[in-house]
Amino acid sequence: MKLITAREAAEKWGVTVRRVQGLCSEGSIKGAVRFGRAWMIPSHAVLPSAAKGEIPHTPMPRKCPFLDMTNLYSAAGAADESVAMLINNPEAHALMEAQIAYRRGEIDKVYDRARYFLSSHSGFYAILGGGMLLALCAIWRGDISLWYEAKRHLCEAPCNTEAEREIISLALAIVDSSIYDNKDYPEWFRTGSFEPLPADSHPAAKVFYTKYLYMAAYAIASKQLDVEGVQGLALMRIIPCTVEPMITQAVVDKTVLPEIFLRFSCAVAYHNAGEKEKAIKHIDKALSLALPDKLYGVLTEYVRHFDGLLEERISMKDPEAVDVVRNLYKIYSVGWSKISGSVRNREIATNLTAREREVAKMAAFGYSNKEIANMLYVSESTVKQTIIRVIQKTGISDRRELSTIL
Repeated sequence: MKLITAREAAEKWGVTVRRVQGLCSEGSIKGAVRFGRAWMIPSHAVLPSAAKGEIPHTPMPRKCPFLDMTNLYSAAGAADESVAMLINNPEAHALMEAQIAYRRGEIDKVYDRARYFLSSHSGFYAILGGGMLLALCAIWRGDISLWYEAKRHLCEAPCNTEAEREIISLALAIVDSSIYDNKDYPEWFRTGSFEPLPADSHPAAKVFYTKYLYMAAYAIASKQLDVEGVQGLALMRIIPCTVEPMITQAVVDKTVLPEIFLRFSCAVAYHNAGEKEKAIKHIDKALSLALPDKLYGVLTEYVRHFDGLLEERISMKDPEAVDVVRNLYKIYSVGWSKISGSVRNREIATNLTAREREVAKMAAFGYSNKEIANMLYVSESTVKQTIIRVIQKTGISDRRELSTIL
């Protein structure tokens, strides 16, 4: 069990060191132990409600479980200011702080806060936010038990209206989409209708709707899904036609995170369709928004989709940042593969290089060795040998199974 000092606990909880020491002396902090004059406290401990009062259950400033995707966060480089602006709304302040920490890849900090929301009498949106954050932490940790616990918390969120029940259904689907399981999106959402949602949730809804479209396009391109009249990369190639207007609206609305996510989603579609320059345009703009606030967690989640291109662009803009992202990705990719593989009953490959993954993905999309060679400026022999290596590394029988391990 990891222990922290009273000073570290005070900084984490936003109270004085003297207050933490007093609570330890009273026996109010479970697991606290004294060494000489110093108190050491379990890192997962939470500030007792009697000490600070439970975070007051006040109405959220926006009706959305993702406050960081609303216009509360309206300018690049202003993430901390956005959090500070909510200081007079303690529950919203704590939720926004945890969400920004997640976007930065500070998973331990996020875990503690998510636990607090789920163990106290938080409001509806705070509980949804806490449950979703806990599920995301489970992915980073590769903890399948924690994953199912988080989903249970979402199911049990107290709702009083049919609209709130719909929001819970969407929250569960969004959590599943994090591991590319899109079968449980509500029917109304699959058609792009956000009518059952409060207007404050629409910026986030656009991000997840785009993700839903991408998952469908990927499944069709890799022959995991048959849709009459749609084959290959047809849907993938028209995704930007849907997303580009959403990006423009995000700029107008001054919603930083949705703009980042939408630009990355658009870039992934362009990248998979072989339009590298268009992909780079959106990647670079997204980076100009993400890097000032050190949103390394966001960048980490997209590394696997760009086959080395994202890391290349980050390194050109911030060499130190690319090292942080690479280290975070080593953690994230293992956890993501474990949870995604377990839930979807497949073995996700974690031992492929960026180039091997890129070739495997293109082969899964139905490109011939010659087409892949021309697109990557390598020989057909190189492509053939790369696919053989992928098959040997993953234990699949032939290239027809490539989509199952990516």
